[in-house]
Amino acid sequence: MHEAALYEKLANSKVQCNICQWHCRIGLDKSGVCKMYQNKAGLLYNLNYAKASSVAVDPVEKKPLFHFFPASLVFSLGSWGCNFHCQDCQNWEIACPETSEPWRIAKEIKPQEAIKLAKDYNCQGIAWTYNEPTVWFGYTLDSARLAKKNALYTVYVTNGYMTSEALDTIGPYLDAWRVDIKGFDDDFYRKLTKVSHWWGILEVAKRAKDKWHMHVEVITNIIPTLNDDEKQLAGI
Repeated sequence: MHEAALYEKLANSKVQCNICQWHCRIGLDKSGVCKMYQNKAGLLYNLNYAKASSVAVDPVEKKPLFHFFPASLVFSLGSWGCNFHCQDCQNWEIACPETSEPWRIAKEIKPQEAIKLAKDYNCQGIAWTYNEPTVWFGYTLDSARLAKKNALYTVYVTNGYMTSEALDTIGPYLDAWRVDIKGFDDDFYRKLTKVSHWWGILEVAKRAKDKWHMHVEVITNIIPTLNDDEKQLAGI
């Protein structure tokens, strides 16, 4: 276990996680929505720090990023867990594991090793992808700092539900923000992800571009009859 990067202590040994917009208030021995942050003795710990579920050398277009270092290779890492529970999740095996066993025994890749592997495989950058990167935020932050020191570009492939505080913490070390805008309607987001305050996703994406000058690309997975109406597509 690794102590979480952004949280505050509350009364009665509770803690509040400030990494994503759920702002989970977590009691002793309990976990937040993503199940990857747990309160132990009044401290918040990240359970999957450096625990990799998926590792690959990808063309950057597979992220997908089509206007950022085209034709380059990017070292891609995923872990376990997600702060959304989407009905159409294509990586549900790692995003919503039914037990804690897979990530407990997962391969450990420390930040220093990730940077070395990226260079060994002639990658120009490193990406945190496959599952939501905020659920191992401290690991991505440590890795991004090292990546910048080693002249590697950095990519977040995210659902965008990060807090402004977390974005501002990692912002100096992130180059690209590839964000899912899943729809453009309150009912749709509630039905698909259980999230109601989805406008925060747009605000953080705008902050990534305006404050941190990141390269921002948006993707929408079309789900017939749910988010393919003219109003939502025009909104996106």
